[in-house]
Amino acid sequence: MQRSVTAAVAIAAALVAVPAPARAATSFTVAADGSGNYTTIQAAVAASSTGGVITIKAGTYQGQVQIPASKSGITLQGATGNSGDVIITGNKPQSTAGTAGSATVYNLAPNSTIKGLTMQNTYGAGSQALAVYAAGDRQVYRNVQMKGYQDTFLSWGGTGSSQIRQYVYKSYISGAVDFIYGNGAVVIDSTTIESLNIGSSSNNGYITAAATDDSNPYGILITRSTLKSSAAAKTVALGRCWHAGNASDAIGQVLVRESTIGAHVRQAGAWQDMSGWSWKTCRFNEYANTGAGASAGTSDRPQMSASTAANYTAQKYLAGADGWNPVQ
Repeated sequence: MQRSVTAAVAIAAALVAVPAPARAATSFTVAADGSGNYTTIQAAVAASSTGGVITIKAGTYQGQVQIPASKSGITLQGATGNSGDVIITGNKPQSTAGTAGSATVYNLAPNSTIKGLTMQNTYGAGSQALAVYAAGDRQVYRNVQMKGYQDTFLSWGGTGSSQIRQYVYKSYISGAVDFIYGNGAVVIDSTTIESLNIGSSSNNGYITAAATDDSNPYGILITRSTLKSSAAAKTVALGRCWHAGNASDAIGQVLVRESTIGAHVRQAGAWQDMSGWSWKTCRFNEYANTGAGASAGTSDRPQMSASTAANYTAQKYLAGADGWNPVQ
């Protein structure tokens, strides 16, 4: 009897000691025509596990897609590899839906990847209306299109010095007003950035609006990219100084380096004041750019030295404390 009890205890202990098998990552297909596992992207996200892969067939998908923080490592990918074949679209403005509510894709998931598709907000002028609200750390956007008017792409990690990171590679971003903005560490690499032509002979908008916390050395980096527009020459600003919530420690940091800049970008006034804050309170620079809109030497276009630029690479912006390096 004693031996049986002892054996049972040993078996029970052994069972406890064996870890449960990890849940396998899920793979789902979304197709609007019903030929996949789900007809909506949101349903597939809800069903997906950590590290899940969601493949989306060609088509147009209406309404907001929200990816919660609990879906770490998730991948959303267009089925064809052509970003124009899969379109996630919405038209909600911030004025009625709030900032997060307006975002066509609201991505809170860390370690996530979105590739091969388009995310757009078609609301147009009159309100902030986000295409993408990136609110998680270590996110990658590759071969995507982000289309909007005001505030197309937001990287926001909340107030304070805590900072999230995103890498955008070989993609397309369009808008007119502050359409790349926030307080995250964002690298936009080998991407076409198009300022919409809103028909003005004097002001066709602003590309960036950084609100980087003053304790963080890195904010928005645009590198190896093309800045283009059909707008009138010298009518678009590279950015303006956004002190979010009027915070004095929101000392935006933007560097445009080794990129081709079109004639639409201003010489004088390339960096603009905002809400009473001088652009000179922020950290705005360029390095080794070319093209018709590259700096002609005006004092409004600060140039970073080569020795300083060595510490402002894509890898430096994204490394953080954990050495993350998604750079292609």
